[in-house]
Amino acid sequence: MVKEKAKEKKSSLQDVKKEYEKFKEKYNLPEFKKLNEDFYIERASDVETDFLLREIRKFISDRYSNYMRFVEAILNPVNSPMFIFSVIKLLGKEDKKGLETVYKKFMDIEMELIELDISYSEEKEAEFIKKSYEEWQSIKEVINKVIETVKKNKSNTFEKNNSGYFG
Repeated sequence: MVKEKAKEKKSSLQDVKKEYEKFKEKYNLPEFKKLNEDFYIERASDVETDFLLREIRKFISDRYSNYMRFVEAILNPVNSPMFIFSVIKLLGKEDKKGLETVYKKFMDIEMELIELDISYSEEKEAEFIKKSYEEWQSIKEVINKVIETVKKNKSNTFEKNNSGYFG
């Protein structure tokens, strides 16, 4: 029974890849594997749909929304968890400026997503997928840089504060 489900799953993933390949050729989209690495689009195989590009866009949208909330919490930490305040203390001006730039990109993407939700267009879905994949590459760099700053400064802060008197 489990093997049958695994076989069905693989088969449906292969079907999605095959269908995506047609769109890839038609609209010059990124490789399935690359999109899947960044946006987990293989989950589209769990959904039966006549609109594969829209489903893929939804998975991309989920990823963007999650990171947008994270960046938003750092830039405007009202009612944010303590974790966010710890992160903010460790960031420099350059990191915050990079996050502001990323946030502006997220805002533009969010507006496009609303527009795509209102009126379906295969061409616009494809264009969004292509554009958002390209944007994500630069966004990833900024977020990775912020994470590196936090990791580096966290250990520096810990070392400085660790020399205190306990007793």
